[in-house]
Amino acid sequence: MTIFLTAPVRDKRVASRKANVPKWTPPLDEDGLRHVLKRITAWSPLDVEEIFDDLDTTIGIQPPPEAATPALVERLRTHLTRLSAIAVADPNFPPTDEMTHLIEQGRPMQDARLPADHQQAVGMARRIAFVTSDLVEKLIEARYIKEVA
Repeated sequence: MTIFLTAPVRDKRVASRKANVPKWTPPLDEDGLRHVLKRITAWSPLDVEEIFDDLDTTIGIQPPPEAATPALVERLRTHLTRLSAIAVADPNFPPTDEMTHLIEQGRPMQDARLPADHQQAVGMARRIAFVTSDLVEKLIEARYIKEVA
């Protein structure tokens, strides 16, 4: 039995194609990549169940406790901000008129100062909660987000 060892033959067409291909350059520089990494590591998935828990706490029969109200308002604002961002995120699927109306209705509440009076703070929390509730329902109906199983 005879074994012939041959050197690999380079196809000249492959070599010429490689010469015409521009060298790949990354789309971001070092600072841009650090920024992306920071955003990814800080990201948390949307927890629809948590949103509904906060809505129940706010809109339920009993008003939220005074000590918990400021944190609850901040969570509601965060929910509303994230849901608004989801609604407008994809230009191929723009928000419905109802979603746009809810986003506009909620915008002033996201930056409003929390009242010192507990009853007024609860009122603010409930206004934010009603807008958030309507927006989350519209997003579920339009299949922008999934309903809690």
